[in-house]
Amino acid sequence: MLRNTYTKGLVGIAALVAQADAFWRLPCASPVVVQRADPIMDPNAVSTHVHTVMGSSAFNFTMTYEDTQIASCSTCKAVEDLSSYWVPSLYYHAENGSFISVKQSGGALIYYLQRTDPKDPNAAEGLIAFPKDFRMVAGTPSNRNYTDTLEQRAISFVCLGTEGPATPELPNKNCPGGLRTQLTMPSCWDGRNLDSPDHKSHMAYPSGLDNGPCPASHPKRFITVFYEVTWDVDDFKDLWYGDKQPFVFSTGDPTGYGYHGDFLNGWDIPTLQRAIDECDAASGNIEECGAFTLRDDDDMAACKVLPRVNETVAGVLPALPGCNPIRSGPEEAPDCRTTTTATSQIGDPILPFTDVSRSLGWKYTACAKDPAGQPRTLPDVAVDEPDMTVERCVSICGGRGFRLAGLEYRSQCFCGNEIPPDRMPASGTLGDCGMACAGDPGQFCGGAARVAVYTRCDDLADCDNYVGNDVW
Repeated sequence: MLRNTYTKGLVGIAALVAQADAFWRLPCASPVVVQRADPIMDPNAVSTHVHTVMGSSAFNFTMTYEDTQIASCSTCKAVEDLSSYWVPSLYYHAENGSFISVKQSGGALIYYLQRTDPKDPNAAEGLIAFPKDFRMVAGTPSNRNYTDTLEQRAISFVCLGTEGPATPELPNKNCPGGLRTQLTMPSCWDGRNLDSPDHKSHMAYPSGLDNGPCPASHPKRFITVFYEVTWDVDDFKDLWYGDKQPFVFSTGDPTGYGYHGDFLNGWDIPTLQRAIDECDAASGNIEECGAFTLRDDDDMAACKVLPRVNETVAGVLPALPGCNPIRSGPEEAPDCRTTTTATSQIGDPILPFTDVSRSLGWKYTACAKDPAGQPRTLPDVAVDEPDMTVERCVSICGGRGFRLAGLEYRSQCFCGNEIPPDRMPASGTLGDCGMACAGDPGQFCGGAARVAVYTRCDDLADCDNYVGNDVW
Protein backbone atom coordinates (compact mmCIF):
# COMPACT_ATOMS: atom_id res chain seq x y z
CA MET A 1 0.00 0.00 0.00
CA LEU A 2 2.83 2.38 0.86
CA ARG A 3 4.48 1.82 -2.51
CA ASN A 4 1.16 2.26 -4.31
CA THR A 5 0.55 5.49 -2.43
CA TYR A 6 4.01 6.72 -3.34
CA THR A 7 3.72 5.76 -7.00
CA LYS A 8 0.40 7.54 -7.35
CA GLY A 9 1.63 10.62 -5.51
CA LEU A 10 5.04 10.89 -7.14
CA VAL A 11 5.30 13.58 -9.78
CA GLY A 12 8.32 13.02 -12.00
CA ILE A 13 9.90 15.83 -13.92
CA ALA A 14 8.20 14.77 -17.15
CA ALA A 15 4.85 15.20 -15.48
CA LEU A 16 5.94 18.45 -13.87
CA VAL A 17 6.89 19.87 -17.23
CA ALA A 18 3.78 18.57 -18.95
CA GLN A 19 1.60 20.50 -16.52
CA ALA A 20 3.70 23.66 -16.38
CA ASP A 21 2.77 26.62 -18.53
CA ALA A 22 6.44 27.51 -18.90
CA PHE A 23 9.79 26.73 -17.34
CA TRP A 24 13.49 27.01 -17.87
CA ARG A 25 16.40 24.71 -17.10
CA LEU A 26 19.46 26.25 -15.47
CA PRO A 27 22.54 24.12 -16.25
CA CYS A 28 25.28 24.13 -13.59
CA ALA A 29 28.41 22.69 -15.18
CA SER A 30 30.21 21.28 -12.14
CA PRO A 31 30.61 21.71 -8.39
CA VAL A 32 32.16 24.98 -7.31
CA VAL A 33 33.48 23.16 -4.21
CA VAL A 34 33.05 19.85 -2.38
CA GLN A 35 33.62 20.14 1.36
CA ARG A 36 31.97 20.12 4.79
CA ALA A 37 30.38 23.56 4.63
CA ASP A 38 26.75 24.65 5.03
CA PRO A 39 26.10 28.36 5.69
CA ILE A 40 22.42 27.66 6.40
CA MET A 41 22.47 24.65 8.76
CA ASP A 42 25.97 25.17 10.23
CA PRO A 43 26.96 28.83 9.83
CA ASN A 44 30.51 29.80 10.82
CA ALA A 45 31.39 26.15 11.46
CA VAL A 46 32.53 22.98 9.74
CA SER A 47 29.40 21.16 8.63
CA THR A 48 28.47 17.70 9.89
CA HIS A 49 28.82 16.13 6.43
CA VAL A 50 30.22 16.73 2.95
CA HIS A 51 28.22 18.74 0.43
CA THR A 52 28.51 19.02 -3.32
CA VAL A 53 27.95 22.70 -4.03
CA MET A 54 26.93 24.30 -7.31
CA GLY A 55 26.70 28.00 -7.99
CA SER A 56 28.70 31.12 -7.27
CA SER A 57 32.26 31.64 -6.08
CA ALA A 58 30.88 33.57 -3.10
CA PHE A 59 29.99 30.30 -1.34
CA ASN A 60 31.40 30.40 2.19
CA PHE A 61 30.79 29.23 5.75
CA THR A 62 28.51 32.20 6.33
CA MET A 63 26.80 34.28 3.65
CA THR A 64 24.53 37.25 3.13
CA TYR A 65 22.86 38.42 -0.06
CA GLU A 66 25.47 41.17 -0.32
CA ASP A 67 28.18 38.50 -0.23
CA THR A 68 26.64 36.70 -3.19
CA GLN A 69 26.67 39.85 -5.29
CA ILE A 70 30.45 40.22 -5.21
CA ALA A 71 31.06 36.73 -6.61
CA SER A 72 33.44 36.73 -9.57
CA CYS A 73 31.92 33.68 -11.28
CA SER A 74 29.43 30.82 -11.04
CA THR A 75 29.20 27.26 -12.29
CA CYS A 76 25.61 27.97 -13.37
CA LYS A 77 24.58 29.37 -16.75
CA ALA A 78 22.76 32.65 -16.02
CA VAL A 79 25.10 35.56 -15.30
CA GLU A 80 22.37 37.17 -13.19
CA ASP A 81 22.20 34.14 -10.87
CA LEU A 82 24.80 34.15 -8.09
CA SER A 83 22.83 31.74 -5.91
CA SER A 84 24.19 28.60 -4.25
CA TYR A 85 22.62 25.14 -4.55
CA TRP A 86 23.93 22.16 -2.57
CA VAL A 87 23.20 18.51 -1.79
CA PRO A 88 24.99 15.72 0.13
CA SER A 89 27.76 13.92 -1.72
CA LEU A 90 27.47 10.25 -2.71
CA TYR A 91 29.96 7.48 -1.85
CA TYR A 92 30.39 3.80 -2.69
CA HIS A 93 30.74 1.68 0.46
CA ALA A 94 33.20 -1.09 -0.33
CA GLU A 95 33.04 -4.62 1.05
CA ASN A 96 36.27 -3.97 3.00
CA GLY A 97 34.62 -1.05 4.82
CA SER A 98 36.25 1.80 2.90
CA PHE A 99 34.40 4.52 0.99
CA ILE A 100 35.01 5.82 -2.54
CA SER A 101 33.59 9.10 -3.78
CA VAL A 102 31.19 8.80 -6.71
CA LYS A 103 31.76 11.23 -9.57
CA GLN A 104 29.01 13.43 -10.89
CA SER A 105 27.89 13.44 -14.47
CA GLY A 106 28.27 17.19 -14.91
CA GLY A 107 27.08 19.33 -12.03
CA ALA A 108 23.33 19.84 -11.73
CA LEU A 109 20.29 20.79 -13.74
CA ILE A 110 18.05 23.22 -11.87
CA TYR A 111 14.50 23.54 -13.18
CA TYR A 112 12.56 26.77 -12.58
CA LEU A 113 8.87 25.84 -13.05
CA GLN A 114 6.24 28.59 -13.29
CA ARG A 115 3.52 26.82 -11.29
CA THR A 116 0.50 28.69 -9.91
CA ASP A 117 -3.02 27.83 -8.86
CA PRO A 118 -6.14 30.01 -9.08
CA LYS A 119 -6.99 28.98 -5.51
CA ASP A 120 -3.72 30.33 -4.09
CA PRO A 121 -4.49 32.79 -1.24
CA ASN A 122 -2.56 35.48 -3.13
CA ALA A 123 -3.38 34.26 -6.63
CA ALA A 124 -3.89 37.79 -7.96
CA GLU A 125 -0.30 38.65 -7.08
CA GLY A 126 1.12 35.79 -9.12
CA LEU A 127 4.62 34.35 -8.73
CA ILE A 128 7.17 36.55 -7.00
CA ALA A 129 10.98 36.52 -7.05
CA PHE A 130 12.99 35.38 -4.04
CA PRO A 131 13.86 38.39 -1.84
CA LYS A 132 17.29 39.38 -0.58
CA ASP A 133 18.77 37.06 2.06
CA PHE A 134 16.16 34.38 1.39
CA ARG A 135 17.23 30.77 2.00
CA MET A 136 15.56 27.39 2.48
CA VAL A 137 16.18 23.70 3.07
CA ALA A 138 14.17 20.71 1.85
CA GLY A 139 14.54 17.22 3.31
CA THR A 140 15.80 15.93 6.67
CA PRO A 141 19.38 14.52 6.78
CA SER A 142 18.68 12.26 9.77
CA ASN A 143 15.58 10.64 8.27
CA ARG A 144 15.81 6.90 7.55
CA ASN A 145 12.15 6.02 7.10
CA TYR A 146 9.50 6.71 4.46
CA THR A 147 6.44 8.46 5.89
CA ASP A 148 4.61 9.61 2.73
CA THR A 149 4.62 13.30 3.67
CA LEU A 150 4.82 16.02 1.04
CA GLU A 151 8.43 16.65 2.04
CA GLN A 152 9.20 12.95 1.64
CA ARG A 153 7.47 12.77 -1.72
CA ALA A 154 9.63 15.70 -2.86
CA ILE A 155 12.61 13.27 -2.96
CA SER A 156 12.96 10.69 -5.71
CA PHE A 157 15.58 8.63 -7.53
CA VAL A 158 15.70 7.65 -11.19
CA CYS A 159 17.84 4.71 -12.33
CA LEU A 160 18.84 5.86 -15.81
CA GLY A 161 19.30 3.18 -18.44
CA THR A 162 16.68 0.90 -16.88
CA GLU A 163 12.90 0.69 -16.97
CA GLY A 164 10.58 1.48 -14.11
CA PRO A 165 9.31 4.52 -12.21
CA ALA A 166 11.24 6.79 -9.90
CA THR A 167 11.57 5.44 -6.37
CA PRO A 168 11.55 7.11 -2.93
CA GLU A 169 14.71 5.24 -1.91
CA LEU A 170 18.05 4.45 -3.53
CA PRO A 171 17.34 1.77 -6.16
CA ASN A 172 18.65 -1.74 -5.52
CA LYS A 173 20.02 -2.22 -9.03
CA ASN A 174 22.81 -0.83 -11.17
CA CYS A 175 21.99 2.25 -13.23
CA PRO A 176 23.95 2.11 -16.53
CA GLY A 177 23.07 5.71 -17.41
CA GLY A 178 23.69 7.03 -13.92
CA LEU A 179 21.69 7.56 -10.74
CA ARG A 180 19.66 10.78 -10.91
CA THR A 181 18.74 12.25 -7.55
CA GLN A 182 15.73 14.58 -7.64
CA LEU A 183 14.38 17.12 -5.18
CA THR A 184 11.44 19.53 -5.35
CA MET A 185 11.86 22.59 -3.15
CA PRO A 186 8.79 24.08 -1.40
CA SER A 187 7.27 27.11 -3.15
CA CYS A 188 4.77 28.59 -0.65
CA TRP A 189 6.14 31.37 1.58
CA ASP A 190 4.74 32.88 4.78
CA GLY A 191 5.51 36.31 3.32
CA ARG A 192 7.46 37.49 6.37
CA ASN A 193 10.49 35.38 7.26
CA LEU A 194 13.58 35.01 5.08
CA ASP A 195 14.63 32.00 7.19
CA SER A 196 13.35 30.13 10.24
CA PRO A 197 14.98 28.24 13.13
CA ASP A 198 14.59 24.90 11.35
CA HIS A 199 15.20 26.59 7.96
CA LYS A 200 11.93 25.10 6.72
CA SER A 201 8.94 26.51 8.64
CA HIS A 202 8.84 29.77 6.68
CA MET A 203 8.11 27.61 3.63
CA ALA A 204 5.47 24.99 2.76
CA TYR A 205 4.52 22.80 -0.16
CA PRO A 206 1.31 23.40 -2.13
CA SER A 207 -1.32 20.71 -1.71
CA GLY A 208 -0.08 18.64 -4.65
CA LEU A 209 3.67 18.99 -3.92
CA ASP A 210 4.39 21.09 -7.01
CA ASN A 211 0.79 21.97 -7.91
CA GLY A 212 -2.46 22.82 -6.17
CA PRO A 213 -3.01 25.81 -3.89
CA CYS A 214 -0.72 27.09 -1.15
CA PRO A 215 -1.99 26.89 2.46
CA ALA A 216 -3.39 30.04 4.06
CA SER A 217 -0.45 30.08 6.47
CA HIS A 218 1.93 30.47 3.52
CA PRO A 219 -0.03 32.61 1.05
CA LYS A 220 2.73 33.91 -1.22
CA ARG A 221 4.11 31.80 -4.03
CA PHE A 222 7.60 31.53 -5.46
CA ILE A 223 8.59 29.82 -8.67
CA THR A 224 9.07 26.06 -8.07
CA VAL A 225 12.73 24.99 -7.98
CA PHE A 226 13.54 21.37 -8.83
CA TYR A 227 17.06 19.87 -8.51
CA GLU A 228 18.49 17.08 -10.68
CA VAL A 229 21.98 15.72 -9.90
CA THR A 230 23.29 12.63 -11.72
CA TRP A 231 25.97 10.34 -10.29
CA ASP A 232 28.17 7.91 -12.26
CA VAL A 233 27.29 4.80 -10.25
CA ASP A 234 27.94 2.57 -13.26
CA ASP A 235 31.66 2.96 -12.49
CA PHE A 236 31.03 0.46 -9.66
CA LYS A 237 28.87 -2.05 -11.54
CA ASP A 238 31.34 -4.89 -11.00
CA LEU A 239 31.84 -4.13 -7.29
CA TRP A 240 28.40 -4.93 -5.89
CA TYR A 241 28.22 -7.49 -3.06
CA GLY A 242 25.53 -8.90 -0.79
CA ASP A 243 21.84 -8.30 -1.38
CA LYS A 244 21.68 -4.50 -0.94
CA GLN A 245 22.81 -1.59 -3.06
CA PRO A 246 26.27 -0.33 -1.97
CA PHE A 247 25.89 3.46 -2.10
CA VAL A 248 25.58 5.86 0.80
CA PHE A 249 25.20 9.59 1.11
CA SER A 250 27.75 11.61 3.08
CA THR A 251 25.34 11.67 6.04
CA GLY A 252 25.75 7.90 6.47
CA ASP A 253 22.39 7.34 4.76
CA PRO A 254 22.14 4.15 2.67
CA THR A 255 18.37 4.54 2.19
CA GLY A 256 17.99 7.89 0.42
CA TYR A 257 15.20 8.93 2.76
CA GLY A 258 17.56 11.52 4.28
CA TYR A 259 18.41 13.18 0.97
CA HIS A 260 18.10 16.95 1.16
CA GLY A 261 19.01 20.18 -0.57
CA ASP A 262 19.76 23.79 0.30
CA PHE A 263 19.15 27.00 -1.63
CA LEU A 264 20.59 30.43 -0.84
CA ASN A 265 19.31 33.21 -3.07
CA GLY A 266 21.81 35.25 -5.06
CA TRP A 267 19.63 36.24 -8.02
CA ASP A 268 19.51 39.73 -9.41
CA ILE A 269 15.94 40.13 -8.23
CA PRO A 270 14.53 42.34 -11.01
CA THR A 271 15.98 39.94 -13.59
CA LEU A 272 14.42 36.91 -11.90
CA GLN A 273 11.06 38.67 -11.71
CA ARG A 274 11.29 39.61 -15.38
CA ALA A 275 12.04 35.98 -16.30
CA ILE A 276 9.09 34.78 -14.23
CA ASP A 277 6.79 37.26 -15.96
CA GLU A 278 8.11 37.06 -19.51
CA CYS A 279 9.85 33.74 -20.20
CA ASP A 280 7.09 31.57 -21.60
CA ALA A 281 8.93 28.98 -23.72
CA ALA A 282 7.52 25.48 -23.31
CA SER A 283 10.86 23.95 -24.37
CA GLY A 284 12.66 24.81 -21.13
CA ASN A 285 15.72 26.04 -23.06
CA ILE A 286 17.28 28.86 -21.09
CA GLU A 287 18.60 30.28 -24.36
CA GLU A 288 15.01 31.18 -25.28
CA CYS A 289 14.63 33.46 -22.26
CA GLY A 290 15.75 36.95 -23.20
CA ALA A 291 15.95 38.06 -19.58
CA PHE A 292 19.28 36.31 -19.05
CA THR A 293 22.87 36.85 -20.07
CA LEU A 294 24.50 33.44 -20.48
CA ARG A 295 27.94 32.32 -19.33
CA ASP A 296 30.44 30.49 -21.49
CA ASP A 297 30.61 26.77 -20.66
CA ASP A 298 34.40 26.86 -20.14
CA ASP A 299 34.06 29.76 -17.71
CA MET A 300 31.38 27.87 -15.77
CA ALA A 301 33.66 24.82 -15.45
CA ALA A 302 36.60 27.01 -14.39
CA CYS A 303 34.74 28.60 -11.47
CA LYS A 304 36.00 27.14 -8.19
CA VAL A 305 36.11 27.96 -4.49
CA LEU A 306 39.22 26.95 -2.56
CA PRO A 307 38.29 24.46 0.21
CA ARG A 308 39.17 25.42 3.78
CA VAL A 309 38.62 22.18 5.70
CA ASN A 310 41.89 20.27 5.73
CA GLU A 311 40.64 16.75 5.09
CA THR A 312 40.32 14.39 2.17
CA VAL A 313 36.78 14.11 0.81
CA ALA A 314 37.42 12.36 -2.53
CA GLY A 315 39.08 9.12 -3.60
CA VAL A 316 39.34 6.14 -1.25
CA LEU A 317 38.55 6.97 2.39
CA PRO A 318 38.61 4.84 5.57
CA ALA A 319 35.42 6.53 6.81
CA LEU A 320 32.95 9.17 5.74
CA PRO A 321 34.25 12.67 6.61
CA GLY A 322 32.82 14.05 9.84
CA CYS A 323 30.86 11.87 12.23
CA ASN A 324 28.65 9.82 9.94
CA PRO A 325 28.50 6.10 10.68
CA ILE A 326 26.10 4.23 8.43
CA ARG A 327 22.60 4.20 9.91
CA SER A 328 19.97 2.22 8.02
CA GLY A 329 17.00 3.08 10.25
CA PRO A 330 14.10 2.97 10.44
CA GLU A 331 14.79 5.09 13.53
CA GLU A 332 16.21 8.58 12.99
CA ALA A 333 20.01 8.80 12.80
CA PRO A 334 21.43 10.34 16.01
CA ASP A 335 23.62 13.43 16.10
CA CYS A 336 27.11 12.40 17.22
CA ARG A 337 28.85 15.77 16.87
CA THR A 338 29.60 15.95 20.58
CA THR A 339 31.74 12.82 20.47
CA THR A 340 33.44 13.07 17.09
CA THR A 341 37.19 13.60 16.71
CA ALA A 342 36.87 14.64 13.06
CA THR A 343 38.43 17.83 11.76
CA SER A 344 36.39 20.76 13.04
CA GLN A 345 38.49 23.79 12.16
CA ILE A 346 37.98 26.21 9.30
CA GLY A 347 41.49 26.74 8.04
CA ASP A 348 43.28 28.76 5.40
CA PRO A 349 42.37 28.09 1.76
CA ILE A 350 43.89 24.89 0.41
CA LEU A 351 45.83 26.07 -2.62
CA PRO A 352 45.51 24.13 -5.91
CA PHE A 353 49.23 24.11 -6.70
CA THR A 354 52.61 23.07 -5.30
CA ASP A 355 54.66 26.04 -4.13
CA VAL A 356 58.14 25.81 -5.68
CA SER A 357 58.69 29.57 -5.86
CA ARG A 358 61.39 29.61 -3.19
CA SER A 359 62.84 26.14 -3.65
CA LEU A 360 63.11 26.16 -7.44
CA GLY A 361 62.38 29.74 -8.51
CA TRP A 362 59.21 28.92 -10.47
CA LYS A 363 55.82 30.50 -9.68
CA TYR A 364 52.34 29.14 -10.31
CA THR A 365 50.68 31.27 -12.99
CA ALA A 366 47.35 29.84 -14.14
CA CYS A 367 45.14 26.87 -14.82
CA ALA A 368 44.98 27.43 -18.56
CA LYS A 369 42.65 25.87 -21.11
CA ASP A 370 44.09 23.16 -23.37
CA PRO A 371 41.13 22.06 -25.51
CA ALA A 372 41.19 18.66 -27.16
CA GLY A 373 41.64 18.54 -30.93
CA GLN A 374 43.44 21.89 -31.08
CA PRO A 375 47.14 22.89 -30.95
CA ARG A 376 48.60 22.53 -27.47
CA THR A 377 48.65 25.56 -25.21
CA LEU A 378 52.34 24.83 -24.55
CA PRO A 379 53.39 23.21 -27.83
CA ASP A 380 57.16 22.86 -27.75
CA VAL A 381 57.84 19.76 -25.62
CA ALA A 382 55.49 16.97 -24.49
CA VAL A 383 56.48 14.30 -21.96
CA ASP A 384 54.27 11.66 -20.32
CA GLU A 385 55.78 9.82 -17.34
CA PRO A 386 54.15 7.53 -14.75
CA ASP A 387 56.01 9.25 -11.88
CA MET A 388 55.35 12.87 -12.92
CA THR A 389 55.60 15.58 -10.27
CA VAL A 390 55.72 19.37 -10.37
CA GLU A 391 59.47 19.31 -9.66
CA ARG A 392 60.05 16.83 -12.47
CA CYS A 393 58.14 18.90 -15.04
CA VAL A 394 59.86 22.14 -14.00
CA SER A 395 63.20 20.35 -14.31
CA ILE A 396 62.36 19.08 -17.81
CA CYS A 397 61.29 22.46 -19.13
CA GLY A 398 63.89 24.51 -17.31
CA GLY A 399 66.65 22.17 -18.42
CA ARG A 400 65.64 22.74 -22.04
CA GLY A 401 65.60 26.51 -21.74
CA PHE A 402 61.84 27.13 -21.63
CA ARG A 403 60.25 29.71 -19.33
CA LEU A 404 56.90 27.90 -18.94
CA ALA A 405 56.20 24.41 -17.60
CA GLY A 406 52.70 22.93 -17.65
CA LEU A 407 51.21 19.81 -16.08
CA GLU A 408 48.07 18.09 -17.32
CA TYR A 409 46.04 14.98 -16.63
CA ARG A 410 48.24 13.70 -13.78
CA SER A 411 51.26 12.53 -15.79
CA GLN A 412 51.77 14.89 -18.72
CA CYS A 413 54.32 17.73 -18.92
CA PHE A 414 54.40 20.44 -21.59
CA CYS A 415 56.89 23.23 -22.22
CA GLY A 416 56.68 26.58 -23.99
CA ASN A 417 57.44 30.28 -23.75
CA GLU A 418 54.02 31.91 -23.85
CA ILE A 419 50.34 31.21 -23.17
CA PRO A 420 47.95 32.28 -25.94
CA PRO A 421 45.64 34.93 -24.42
CA ASP A 422 42.51 32.96 -25.37
CA ARG A 423 43.74 30.00 -23.31
CA MET A 424 43.91 31.96 -20.05
CA PRO A 425 41.03 31.41 -17.59
CA ALA A 426 38.39 34.11 -17.42
CA SER A 427 39.07 36.81 -14.87
CA GLY A 428 38.09 35.71 -11.39
CA THR A 429 38.01 31.99 -12.18
CA LEU A 430 40.49 29.44 -10.84
CA GLY A 431 40.14 26.65 -13.38
CA ASP A 432 39.99 22.96 -12.54
CA CYS A 433 43.59 21.75 -12.22
CA GLY A 434 43.11 19.62 -9.13
CA MET A 435 44.12 16.16 -10.39
CA ALA A 436 46.69 14.48 -8.16
CA CYS A 437 50.11 14.00 -9.72
CA ALA A 438 50.91 10.46 -10.85
CA GLY A 439 54.21 10.57 -8.99
CA ASP A 440 52.98 12.29 -5.82
CA PRO A 441 49.28 12.27 -4.83
CA GLY A 442 49.98 15.20 -2.51
CA GLN A 443 50.64 17.46 -5.50
CA PHE A 444 48.33 18.80 -8.22
CA CYS A 445 49.08 18.09 -11.89
CA GLY A 446 46.45 19.86 -13.96
CA GLY A 447 43.16 18.43 -15.17
CA ALA A 448 41.29 17.19 -18.21
CA ALA A 449 41.96 19.75 -20.97
CA ARG A 450 43.40 22.04 -18.29
CA VAL A 451 47.12 22.69 -17.88
CA ALA A 452 48.62 23.97 -14.62
CA VAL A 453 51.27 26.46 -15.74
CA TYR A 454 54.39 27.49 -13.83
CA THR A 455 56.65 30.37 -14.92
CA ARG A 456 60.41 30.63 -14.33
CA CYS A 457 61.14 33.67 -12.15
CA ASP A 458 63.82 36.05 -13.35
CA ASP A 459 63.97 37.63 -9.90
CA LEU A 460 63.20 35.69 -6.70
CA ALA A 461 62.01 38.94 -5.12
CA ASP A 462 59.23 38.93 -7.71
CA CYS A 463 58.21 35.29 -7.62
CA ASP A 464 54.67 35.30 -6.26
CA ASN A 465 52.14 32.56 -7.09
CA TYR A 466 48.82 33.61 -8.60
CA VAL A 467 45.46 31.92 -8.07
CA GLY A 468 42.68 33.71 -9.92
CA ASN A 469 43.25 37.39 -9.17
CA ASP A 470 45.00 36.74 -5.85
CA VAL A 471 48.68 36.53 -4.93
CA TRP A 472 49.83 33.70 -2.62
